[in-house]
Amino acid sequence: MDIAFLFPFILLIGVMFLMTRSAKNRQRQAMEMRDAMEPGTGVRTIGGMYAQVKEVREDTVVLEITPGVHALFAKNAIGAVLDADEYERIVNGEEEDEETPVVPDDASSLIEDEDAGDDRVELGKDDAKAEAKRDKTEESRKDEGESGSRSDS
Repeated sequence: MDIAFLFPFILLIGVMFLMTRSAKNRQRQAMEMRDAMEPGTGVRTIGGMYAQVKEVREDTVVLEITPGVHALFAKNAIGAVLDADEYERIVNGEEEDEETPVVPDDASSLIEDEDAGDDRVELGKDDAKAEAKRDKTEESRKDEGESGSRSDS
């Protein structure tokens, strides 16, 4: 048999092996993270809800959503186990120590121009409609002049 014929199959098997290996590593890491949960730990579910662990069972976990409100979740529904500082910051809405940059909604606020009001040109829909109507009227006049019927007396 020719080795060039087998090369694509060997390559395909190698890629499949690497993909399954990385998926197993991710599953193992997620399982270790979920096993690290203990009562009092802050967590984020895969749905984005933040809660505090009250009780850890074999396949489930009891979460306290708000004081006095408990819910039973599957361990697989836990997306992340948070450290105490991060959980408190998120739940209490505290700002981070670092100053986050403010992103403007539009580019006009990035330019400082006090006298720009005098040089601005309004490009509204009304102006465009008026110009289109004027062009259409001029075209119809030209068409009537060229192909209009003459009456000979």
